[in-house]
Amino acid sequence: MKGSGRVRINVGGRVFETTASTLASAGRDTMLGAMLDASWNRGGEGGGEGGVEEYFIDRDPECFAVLLDLLRTGALHVPPHVDDGVLCREALYYGVLDRVRAARWGPFDGDRLRLAASVAGSAAGDGTAVRAAPDGGCCVAHGGAVRVYNWVMEERRPVYLDHAPVNDAAYLDEATLLVAARERPGRRDGGVAAFSALTGDLRHRFRVAHDRQARSFTPGALAFDQRCKIFASCKGRFNEYGIGVWDCITGEQADFFYEPPGCALGDADKLQWLDGTNTLMVATMFPRTDSSFISLLDFRDRNVAWSWSDVGTPASLEDKHVLHAIAMEDGRSLCVINQYDDLGFLDIRSNAAGVRWRSRSKLTTRKKKAPHGEETCYPKLAAHGGQIFASTNDTISVFSGPDHVLTSTLRGSDAGAICDFSIGGDRLFALHDEENVVDVWETSPPPVI
Repeated sequence: MKGSGRVRINVGGRVFETTASTLASAGRDTMLGAMLDASWNRGGEGGGEGGVEEYFIDRDPECFAVLLDLLRTGALHVPPHVDDGVLCREALYYGVLDRVRAARWGPFDGDRLRLAASVAGSAAGDGTAVRAAPDGGCCVAHGGAVRVYNWVMEERRPVYLDHAPVNDAAYLDEATLLVAARERPGRRDGGVAAFSALTGDLRHRFRVAHDRQARSFTPGALAFDQRCKIFASCKGRFNEYGIGVWDCITGEQADFFYEPPGCALGDADKLQWLDGTNTLMVATMFPRTDSSFISLLDFRDRNVAWSWSDVGTPASLEDKHVLHAIAMEDGRSLCVINQYDDLGFLDIRSNAAGVRWRSRSKLTTRKKKAPHGEETCYPKLAAHGGQIFASTNDTISVFSGPDHVLTSTLRGSDAGAICDFSIGGDRLFALHDEENVVDVWETSPPPVI
């Protein structure tokens, strides 16, 4: 077939005519691009009308029309009668799902996010954590289960870890979901396990050994680096307090960083790998403990490369406990937030530097109160593309520029306070505590000229 020749494709009885160059634009690793390969086992029927080869594909013609138009124009126009789920299925069949996703939204920009959907949770009880998947979907932890959604927010088979309460979840890749569940009294059902994000099937359980014996433990936060290592904060019944490390390829324990005196590692509720310094940020934050602790662990030298705590904070600042922390993308500083929505910055190049607090603009938000008068949803932070994102009650604030100026405020569905949010797959997912609703925020695609 010549690269500039015409191609006739019969899809489910409807005939489409296009050019070889249009099909080639889908990529040689797709089904449509493979049709140009002489060895393709669906060889066209010669002698068609006008000498044009014709191929027959027994699929949905309405969705094929949408996908062919996408290849021709670069724009995605979905008629009202075409279901998103069916279009997703057909795009996956032809190998152009990534093209559909890229056309559906533009490059992630916190200042251009728009609310695309609000999905009500199907599980009883409040959700505790939401995690974005690399392919644009997400998962939501509810008690002893993790609900998994694909990129069109259709629910897949849920993940269960013996019904033990889930502390954290993380996507190792598009098809693999890590789940950390705490041990229940009198049961040895806690730990870290890998599940298929597509089927919910258990793939592997990660064990902790102490004195050459397998030990039960409760994991807290999860993280992983770029060299196939999985990290989890761990606390056990004996001396298994610290950070467990596993090889994600073999599944075997690779290391265990035991908790040194005065450094809270086993109770950590935030882990983040820093590529620039080859260290792991471990943060244990108020009110989980009486004070907040942040450390950078260097596994090459097995030492604490840097640490900070608000123990002994001056009385004038003692109410500014750190509730969440993230490592900035420049690799030189950490961003923290307190219960008064103040942002603070820590210079990790200096062991003597304290928090540089910066008051942010106060927002008019609806505060959800617990029966004893305290807020139940504490602020969370994320950094993406040079921007900082901070959840405060029912909103997410976006800070941009070198001075981190408040540039946008995202307020989604009227479903109560935001207990967690996550960015990934070019989307932002916000989990509302009160109504168990997930808001999906996308960046509007740029106009096609």
